[in-house]
Amino acid sequence: MALNHKLILASGSPRRVELLAQAGIEPARLMPMDIDEGARKTEHPRSLARRLSAEKAGAALQALDRDAEWKGSFILAADTVVSVGRRILPKTETTDEVLAALNLLSGRNHRVYTGICLATPSGKLRQKVIDTKVRFKRLSAKEIDSYIASGQWRGKAGGYAIQGIAGSFVVKLVGSYTNVVGLPLYETTSLLAGEGFNVQQGWLEG
Repeated sequence: MALNHKLILASGSPRRVELLAQAGIEPARLMPMDIDEGARKTEHPRSLARRLSAEKAGAALQALDRDAEWKGSFILAADTVVSVGRRILPKTETTDEVLAALNLLSGRNHRVYTGICLATPSGKLRQKVIDTKVRFKRLSAKEIDSYIASGQWRGKAGGYAIQGIAGSFVVKLVGSYTNVVGLPLYETTSLLAGEGFNVQQGWLEG
């Protein structure tokens, strides 16, 4: 029987909040964790997504260890990594970074990995890594320049958000669309439900 536990999202991402809202879930608290997101030497993109999501969940769990108000909550953390082969693309903050990312992605396949980690009320960590394959069309110099001018790339892994202008660059997508947005909804809700969180408690009838 599902219980009405609180859910803490160990992220400040508006996209992840919106995706949970789409599934009828509203976190009781947003708790972004400030951790080093740099990849270790030779670390595979999948392994990076898995490790960072676990570190964020673990950091939030530790921060709330002595907070009676939030004891017994679920903590959900996620991290999204974009890669071409084993090359991990950064969360672009400068025009040079996004230009390099777009030139690399243009006309090619790339992969988007999202690691999700759920800390249960008992303190157990449950993890999954979801992998989506995406192919971009070949981008013209004018398209790249205009996209950079839009500013939609700032702070985005791989320099793009699929729910924005860059969605028009996608020729093919194999796997979860919501994974590319930042939180794979099917896997996330399945993980929550499997651990006793009442996923349906916020649904409205009619």
